[in-house]
Amino acid sequence: MTSWPELEAMPNKLVNYGVTDNGIAIIELASDSSGAPLEEGAMGPNTYTHEMMRDIDTAIVKARFDDDVHVIVMIGHGEKFFSAGASIDMLNSVTPGFKYNFCLHANETLSRLEQTPKLVIAALNGHAVGGGLEIAMACDIRIARKDAGKMGLPEINLGVLAGTGGTARLTRLIGKAKALEYMVSGELLAFEKGVELNLINHLWDGSATDFRQDILDWAGQFTLPYKATKAVGNIKRSCQSGPEMPFEYHLAFERELQAALFNSDDAKEGIAAYSERRTPRFTGN
Repeated sequence: MTSWPELEAMPNKLVNYGVTDNGIAIIELASDSSGAPLEEGAMGPNTYTHEMMRDIDTAIVKARFDDDVHVIVMIGHGEKFFSAGASIDMLNSVTPGFKYNFCLHANETLSRLEQTPKLVIAALNGHAVGGGLEIAMACDIRIARKDAGKMGLPEINLGVLAGTGGTARLTRLIGKAKALEYMVSGELLAFEKGVELNLINHLWDGSATDFRQDILDWAGQFTLPYKATKAVGNIKRSCQSGPEMPFEYHLAFERELQAALFNSDDAKEGIAAYSERRTPRFTGN
């Protein structure tokens, strides 16, 4: 059984980071309602500020450059929140110019997460609201704990829109009509509804402690030697970038990704193992 790793705080102490022995990087959001670092033993809503986004960015790059990391898990500190989104206190105290650049940097950070050629799993251990859902939608797979919270983009109630990729990603994930309805109404949805909309991949029963362990166990199937991590990365690249291209260009992109994999040691191992009727042991090469 994979153990939860010891986590270290990123520079602004708003994100905790650690890596399991089998190569799962944990990025844990941790802040109070104003977006400040949590006091010892506290469990906040994990709202984000520009400082937290910089910590998220630092953690993403750290995982991206670590050859021993094969999967990234995003999760919120505590039991009640994945993230409640951007800090309203921060938004109420900064200039319009700062807000614009804050959204721009957040866009860049989440795009980096989305384009990182490693599988990213959002572990929704609690409410994922506003910017919290925007972070989750930039992940590849979303898994939620049953009855642990709600999700939605209620920015309409503040007189604004979900400006950290929310309108773009929700529309792509669930379709224009439903996305528009939920954003203009500001309705918060139970995680069960998220499953119906294909916004959540899996909904699991269990305690908060069990959920964290189950996430590690499930994510472990995508690590070495069980999965060819280069193939996982190339599948992700094709699925993330391809739909934005004309179909024939997507096919050409897919062929190039496949050609690169055919030259890999893992492809040779996978094909040989199939022919020899044995389980492949991938190395990531």
